[in-house]
Amino acid sequence: MLAHAEELAVLLTCEQGKPLAEARSEIGYGAGFFQWFAAEGERAYGETIPSHKPGSVLQVRMQPVGVAAAITPWNFPVAMITRKAGAAMAAGCPVIVKPAPETPLSALALARLAEEAGVPPGVFQVLVGNPIELSKPLLRDARVRALSFTGSTEVGRLLLEGAAQTVKKVSLELGGHAPFIIFDDVDLDKAVKGTMAAKFATSGQDCLAANRIYVQRGIYNAFVEKFSAAITRLRVGHGLETATDIGPMTKSSVAEKCRAHINDAVAKGARVISGKQDHAFGQNFVCPALLSDVTDDMLISSEETFGPVAAVLPFDTEEEVLARANCSEMGLAAYVYTDSLRRALRLSENIEYGMVGINTASFTGPPIPFGGWKQSGLGREGSRHGIQEYMELKYVCFGDLVD
Repeated sequence: MLAHAEELAVLLTCEQGKPLAEARSEIGYGAGFFQWFAAEGERAYGETIPSHKPGSVLQVRMQPVGVAAAITPWNFPVAMITRKAGAAMAAGCPVIVKPAPETPLSALALARLAEEAGVPPGVFQVLVGNPIELSKPLLRDARVRALSFTGSTEVGRLLLEGAAQTVKKVSLELGGHAPFIIFDDVDLDKAVKGTMAAKFATSGQDCLAANRIYVQRGIYNAFVEKFSAAITRLRVGHGLETATDIGPMTKSSVAEKCRAHINDAVAKGARVISGKQDHAFGQNFVCPALLSDVTDDMLISSEETFGPVAAVLPFDTEEEVLARANCSEMGLAAYVYTDSLRRALRLSENIEYGMVGINTASFTGPPIPFGGWKQSGLGREGSRHGIQEYMELKYVCFGDLVD
């Protein structure tokens, strides 16, 4: 992958649309999972348990679960494959990858590179085609022992139901609706920088994207002013152009949802501080937009937008914003900006999300357990926990060892 990084990045940008700089970053990020799990496979230790039975030895072994199916999304068409396949292969499991129909080329390129690297035939396979037609036999076949899916919560529920028929081991990374909480004791410039990174990476098409930006009332107007100025500097364009910050939405339905959220918010009293709905390049291009005076009854406050539309909501107290942040069926990622260590510790304990960034918008990588609470999924990817999604525990008791 690293030897062909530039070719892979250009291919990724051409089929997905993200700016080339982000595509290059994804290739390096994705390769990191293969490197991590190549070493993690050697650390899948078992246990020897002190025996409660005289004359016996008790062991716990980690063994591969069997054939794994990985159904991956279009927003990170390389990294989501390597995060799943790296763990599966390191555990000793052949993996069948079914990429999103919008982005099959990156998956096929990885399959070609796997072949060139000497991966045995059948260990890394790619199925391209209709998602429903391909998913049904994978769910039905008892030889497929594990299923990993990244995508919407709605599809995740259907896959979980289907996998139950053969009682597969299932890991799900589903929708996000991330709160980004900014208290009035922080440096505004740092908060704006963090919010820009959390909101507009991958043109907002990211399950970690900040969807609800809560700003304490005392700094609300000042934050909106600085945030708006930063947003107006973002350049919309073709992903291969070096000046581009925001590429097209990969699916027209995503662009339509962005516009629907803007229209709903404006109809209910929100103000569009920066941004416009249409772009000369075409309907799949959405100009970055900032909505202020957003309230909890607006669609953008309860649904994941998955695009470059930022919603800013005021709050008064820590207790209030914690309750509002937790009032979601999703629980993937949350962000908190505060200079109070005590407050940061309280919120990190009480906020109901699987991953929390304190004064940072960058916290992912191969060593961390990626996953969410509530209806944002099951299991973890990456870290030492990720390989366990593709392994089974076996207990062995050796008896009668003493005459």
